[in-house]
Amino acid sequence: MKLRAKGIGLLLLLVLLALCSTIEVGEARRGKHWRSSRSSPGSSQLKKDKGKKSSSRRQYGANRPGPKPPVSSTPSSGAAKGNHQNPYQPSPSPSPNAPDIPPMPSPANGSRHSTPEPPAPSCGKGQQQPSQPPPATSQGAVFNVVDFGAKGDGVTDDTKAFEGAWAAACKKGACTVLVPPELEFLVGPISFSGPYCKSNIVFQLEGTILAPTSAKSWGSGLLQWLEFTKLNGMVIQGNGIINGRGQQWWTYSDTEDEDDDDTYDVEFERMPQIKPTALRFYGSFNVVVAGITIVNSSQCHLKFDNCQGVMVHDLTISSPENSLNTDGIHLQNSKDVSIHHTNLACGDDCISIQTGCSNINIHNVNCGPGHGISIGGLGRDNTKACVSNVTVRDVNMFRTMNGVRIKTWQGGVGLVQDIRFSNIQVSEVQTPIIIDQFYCDRSTCRNQTSAVAVSGVQYENIRGTFTIKPVHFACSDSLPCSGISLTGVQLRPVQVPHYHLNNPFCWQAFGELYTPTVPPIACLQIGKPAGNNLQSYDDIC
Repeated sequence: MKLRAKGIGLLLLLVLLALCSTIEVGEARRGKHWRSSRSSPGSSQLKKDKGKKSSSRRQYGANRPGPKPPVSSTPSSGAAKGNHQNPYQPSPSPSPNAPDIPPMPSPANGSRHSTPEPPAPSCGKGQQQPSQPPPATSQGAVFNVVDFGAKGDGVTDDTKAFEGAWAAACKKGACTVLVPPELEFLVGPISFSGPYCKSNIVFQLEGTILAPTSAKSWGSGLLQWLEFTKLNGMVIQGNGIINGRGQQWWTYSDTEDEDDDDTYDVEFERMPQIKPTALRFYGSFNVVVAGITIVNSSQCHLKFDNCQGVMVHDLTISSPENSLNTDGIHLQNSKDVSIHHTNLACGDDCISIQTGCSNINIHNVNCGPGHGISIGGLGRDNTKACVSNVTVRDVNMFRTMNGVRIKTWQGGVGLVQDIRFSNIQVSEVQTPIIIDQFYCDRSTCRNQTSAVAVSGVQYENIRGTFTIKPVHFACSDSLPCSGISLTGVQLRPVQVPHYHLNNPFCWQAFGELYTPTVPPIACLQIGKPAGNNLQSYDDIC
């Protein structure tokens, strides 16, 4: 009996121990789960450090490396500032009358000259927008224009404050001039000039800069409004706006605008006939313009003259279709230029490439409205003009007057050579492909024998719709166009009211058809022109 009682007691003791062990394990599990739902000291510190790092990117006093020479970059995905539909650009949806065009595959990475892949339109629903580059933070001191007396009320003239901030930055170098957000600064014509400025200055534009609208601010006329000259490593970046308020010059030109009144016309009569470019760089090296928006310039929006090493990306330019001579980006006597991931809508050429330009790389650009992307006009007034090594690829054009164009005046001399237009998607473009050696912007021009020669022009995967004529090759009798090559050209007509459709046109144009074209371009003469003794680029230029 006693043994039986001892056995029962021992059994109860074992059961009790087992129950205690189960309770501890359960508590331990509950404790572990509870701890995992809270940030450990290590992870909390990581979050703090991450927050500090993110905050430092928003400040303008952190270190930044000096700007590098421009390099070609491949398309990347992600939303970008400046890729929204601009207020003057028509919706990119195709016309209901447009014929079906097979979908275009995504552009291939790199810029190989082997068989290219056609571009995917980057404007429209469902398309990936180019990624926004990380902000290039500045190094050294920050000179806020407000600290130099700028009011930022859009009424007070803040020109002196901008001059003061620039003078301080110019002496310091490797620093930032800050135009803070949520303010509007009225700034008159101003030159941010070297060559005695130190290098690597960042102009961080987050607010809005307004051009003056009074005639007295412009005197007898100026060629530029905001000018940066003879600088090295200059960067203009940010989310801000440069507003040229060019309506004072070009609104009057719209004869169908019923809103114009006598007061506005009188104001225009007092404005000088010379119209300023909104933003100009002259004689500078390693220039970057990124992220900003330029709107409503009286003439050209952004110009580079005598510059080398230029990078433009994630830029938005916008002015109405009827604003005369408002080129988007104008290049002259400039080398090693890269323009990419940019939206351009204006009243003239989206990009204009003039004499003295070489090593120009343009890709992933949306153009429209406007006059397309042009080389020229070259050779005006019997001058010498030379352009070489230009690549325009992965571009979308919507309802532009022209697509990709080369235009030269009669009587000029020089050479356009080694030009490549690749992966160009056109939608309701009047004439997508143009070479015109008889260019004339007047009612009549005198016939002349000499011409700027055109040689070695590649057209690869030019696809979409046209409203007037698919191809126009009008070349010189004395210097015919040579080395024209066509690959993967597929252009279909769209009937638009008041427009008459025309067949391809060729005159003295020689080259090769590497694939069948739509429509057939039978007028291109295969081979080389007889007696073609074209000199080399080095000999001519």
